[in-house]
Amino acid sequence: MDKRSLSIETPRLIIRPFMKSDYWNWFNENMKRLPAQHKYDLGWQDLSECTEYWFRDMIDQQNIMMNNDEVYIFGVFLKQTGAYIGNIDFSTLMRLSFHWGRIGYTLNNTHWKQGYGKEAVRAALKMAFEKVNYHRVEAHINLDNIPSIRLAESVGMKFECTRKGFINENGAWTDNHVYYMNAEDYY
Repeated sequence: MDKRSLSIETPRLIIRPFMKSDYWNWFNENMKRLPAQHKYDLGWQDLSECTEYWFRDMIDQQNIMMNNDEVYIFGVFLKQTGAYIGNIDFSTLMRLSFHWGRIGYTLNNTHWKQGYGKEAVRAALKMAFEKVNYHRVEAHINLDNIPSIRLAESVGMKFECTRKGFINENGAWTDNHVYYMNAEDYY
């Protein structure tokens, strides 16, 4: 799959795979993050080990995973300024007769409450169905992650179930809500 075809624009955003030339934009915008606003917000982090060499290696690894149809990682950029504001990722859970993937999303906390999350996730779902060729996309969300639940619901994802002991986080198996959307639900 041609990496360049995996991008999408909205009125305010560009969502595309990272390029090695994105390093300083990524680094500087991450340095502007506020302290964590809740337990699921990474907030400001020490990026001293995230050198340009480290970033280039990360991009190489992302390209390998994308070419293997394992994981797709996209940067979310403001169209007007080009500033990096977050990530969206897809993991292929199964192909065969399923074409089933998982979506993850993170928006830098300096860009919350402006509608960017909804705009980005809605566009990314379109890309998932039309370009990555998933039939079903799920979001696996911690039970108390209310902002993520609201975002999933706001783009039309439907609650399916709660999976008990579903994901190992920090050495403990945690329950997750599963929200989903099938390709025909998008349109």
